[in-house]
Amino acid sequence: MSYYSLTSIPDYYGIDSLLTEEHKLIRQSVRDWVESFVMPQIDHAAQNHTDIPNLMKELGQIGALGPYIPVEYGGSGLDQISYGLIMQELERGDSAVRSAASVQSSLVMFPINEFGSEEQKRKYLPKLAAGEMIGSFGLTEPNHGSDPSSMETNFKDMGDHYLLNGAKMWITNSPLCDIAVVWAKNEEGKVQGLIVERGMEGFTTPETHNKWSLRASKTGELVFNNVKVPKENLLPGVTGLKGPLSCLNSARYGISWGVIGAAIDCYCTAVQYSKERKQFGKPIGSYQLQQKKLAEFLTEITKAQLLCIQLGNLKNEHKATPAQISMAKRNNVKMAIDIARESRQILGGMGIMGEFPMMRHAANLESVITYEGTHDVHLLITGLDITGINAF
Repeated sequence: MSYYSLTSIPDYYGIDSLLTEEHKLIRQSVRDWVESFVMPQIDHAAQNHTDIPNLMKELGQIGALGPYIPVEYGGSGLDQISYGLIMQELERGDSAVRSAASVQSSLVMFPINEFGSEEQKRKYLPKLAAGEMIGSFGLTEPNHGSDPSSMETNFKDMGDHYLLNGAKMWITNSPLCDIAVVWAKNEEGKVQGLIVERGMEGFTTPETHNKWSLRASKTGELVFNNVKVPKENLLPGVTGLKGPLSCLNSARYGISWGVIGAAIDCYCTAVQYSKERKQFGKPIGSYQLQQKKLAEFLTEITKAQLLCIQLGNLKNEHKATPAQISMAKRNNVKMAIDIARESRQILGGMGIMGEFPMMRHAANLESVITYEGTHDVHLLITGLDITGINAF
């Protein structure tokens, strides 16, 4: 039995009526690209722990890198709902593909556009948008994940340059990156961003091997051993954790849309399989337990879609709060991982095979439920918003 292609997105509450024709055209174009470019090779890449060749340039060509970046800097100048729909379609293909686009867009291009100098914007953004340059984002450290305020990476003013020391880990695209936006403490202990370029002496990017998750994506470390960073590579527009956290807000928003794509891929596969697979003389979709699962999947996907469309409206109006974004990220990732696991059971033994997407999505979502704020930390962010009391 072959892999099922996705011909339509479940839209149980008519949410498409809230989208513009441009939104639908963007979604369809990315969906077509995922169908033709990602789907034929994603299982091989995941099974063999290799990235998809030429992925970043392909993403650049379809406008999936920094789509909300102004046109003058190489972006498409699109709104936040367009960005979300792009992430949804990419993650239907694979979380690794969405992660690559998400890091480039929200964690590398966003801070350069938001906090960078005019010279930095013109130097880096057009190449990043085209996928000619690959970026990574350095915040998480070996000893500091959920507590970035305790970071140890630091830099000192040496007169004509900065001297950077420290290490970051769990960094998407680090082995491939041409530049890294690195967050480090200055001599006053305040966090600032630096653009570190491949080739700077003392800058290395060892790869992380033996992952059971995001296997079609390169992950690694960023290590800085007395790296001389030119002073013009400091991001001038922000000081403090507001800088990296605002990047994470953008990325978490994209994740909340993206994981809907993974859930939809599993749901549509399960629906089709349940109609074709026969046991005890009739399709398994005719049995109550299978219908219960499918009905619950569609309900949860619909709730996630409604969360995202309103969050996108708030983002467009610059009204979305970090806590609102945390709620959507936490809810939607949990929704997606539950559907991946339960839909795998509908397929029985076939559910573990590479021809079907369930096990791959489930394994990937184990990373997504942890990165950019763990499931539990996002719960505490909502708790803080409710009570005004910090439980960290």
